[in-house]
Amino acid sequence: MKFFAAKTGAAVSALAIALTMSTPAWAAPERQASWQAAWTAAPQRASAGFEPNWSEEGFTGQSVRQVVRLTSGGSSLRIRLSNDYGPAPVRLTGATVAYAGQGASTRPQSVRKLTFGKAASAAIPAHGGLSSDPVKLDVRPFQSVAVTLYFAGTTGPATFHSQAYATSYRAQGDHSADTAPDAYGQATHSWYYLSGVDVTGGARTGDAVVTFGDSITDGFGSTGDANGRYPDELAERLAATGRPRPVLNAGIGGSLVLNDSAWYGDRSAVRFKRDVLDQPGAGTVVVLQGVNDIGFSESDTPTYKPAPVVSADELIAGYRRLISQAHAKGVKVVGATLLPFKNSDHWGTHAAAVSDAVNHWIRTSGEFDAVADLDRAMAAPGDADVLNPAYDSGDHLHPNDAGYTAMAKVVADRL
Repeated sequence: MKFFAAKTGAAVSALAIALTMSTPAWAAPERQASWQAAWTAAPQRASAGFEPNWSEEGFTGQSVRQVVRLTSGGSSLRIRLSNDYGPAPVRLTGATVAYAGQGASTRPQSVRKLTFGKAASAAIPAHGGLSSDPVKLDVRPFQSVAVTLYFAGTTGPATFHSQAYATSYRAQGDHSADTAPDAYGQATHSWYYLSGVDVTGGARTGDAVVTFGDSITDGFGSTGDANGRYPDELAERLAATGRPRPVLNAGIGGSLVLNDSAWYGDRSAVRFKRDVLDQPGAGTVVVLQGVNDIGFSESDTPTYKPAPVVSADELIAGYRRLISQAHAKGVKVVGATLLPFKNSDHWGTHAAAVSDAVNHWIRTSGEFDAVADLDRAMAAPGDADVLNPAYDSGDHLHPNDAGYTAMAKVVADRL
């Protein structure tokens, strides 16, 4: 069941470790107190990805418009940009934010020019980030905004988020202030440089919930431009039941607990601080990750070969590192059991045994602050190892929209 009948808007190396362990400017304690993260996307290095995208070519004399839905409201906002995987600074010539319309359009009278240190143009540092100055714009929870970035020069390969399950748009020239969609003749399903939107000046709700994981958190199998990922559904359910909290999606499709990947991002312990603990207002994290660690060695997928054969003890040690990092920052950790995945390309004798052992540990160890037992909730009647056909997107691994709604209910109840 959807709690909102209509969605608003359209939808590694030692160097990497050192960079992700540093504290970005937007997370500095003296600047963080009044800000609440309302949307985020976990940055990735440029790659071919699963479908055509613009990350490897980057942008030259172009505007890129990206539509994102916020899960917290306020009277002012700021954007955060990431060049984490860029070897050189990227010159941003101009940027705007506006209420999203249909497709690439924005609502008239809502366009706001963004500044960075009171300047319209700024450089996003190499291997670093940049946040805009606050801009006055009243936004409500579940309202979509369009962020438009204009690059007059050449960016080179772009730090991006591959699987957005939302449409972004590109135009030749500076069309950052356009409200009409006419110039935006190209589209993609990724986000570029944009890594966060924060709000201030709104009614304070509970601390943010960060959902951390792989493609099941990222939203693979959900309907594009419909905000039907499980974190979206979780935010809606919390609001509908009188417990509104911002929910931030820090999933990366294909990501792993224990290993880095050129396509799938840095391993969990490396990106956890940046993608979870540095998010303004984060108070709880839901960890749902590990099926790729144990399943890639069973799969014929050529994008991660050779895949290490991972034991339950190794994966549990990875979870313990995340729990330790979170608790050191006063962040609570909800452990989610791995979903059933029999008959998928990740299934095999070893994967079956490891998933059973890992799920048993998540349920019984007492090391998480709470447990969301998605394994049992999502299982098919008569075979606990199979994803319920009513929740299956078709590959026996990823849920469909109904499945993501069911997941959100389980997690919301544990929160």
